[in-house]
Amino acid sequence: QVQLVESGGGLVQAGGSLRLSCAASGSIATSNAMGWHRQAPGKRRELVAAITSGGSTMYGDSVKGRFTISRDNAKNTVYLQMNSLKREDTAVYYCNGFWGSYSYWGQGTQVTVSS
Repeated sequence: QVQLVESGGGLVQAGGSLRLSCAASGSIATSNAMGWHRQAPGKRRELVAAITSGGSTMYGDSVKGRFTISRDNAKNTVYLQMNSLKREDTAVYYCNGFWGSYSYWGQGTQVTVSS
């Protein structure tokens, strides 16, 4: 069982930046992939960004060029740097990770972007 704990969410003005962190209770070096998803009110959860064990990254179309996912295996932490934030980025952001056939999710952290 792996626990994922997100932090770093909050209220920010449009155009601003935030960095989310996801601390894992297990070794992320042994994970297949780690990722960030988000869910806005009334909308489906969507993939924001993901990073594989080899360091390959992928991003949702709406965040490409603005968000960057990274990982620090020594700290068992995954980050999401969010720049040029827009109101439509407002959502609960969830961290998830895959270890073999198991998938784990954090409880989420709220990001609110005001105009």
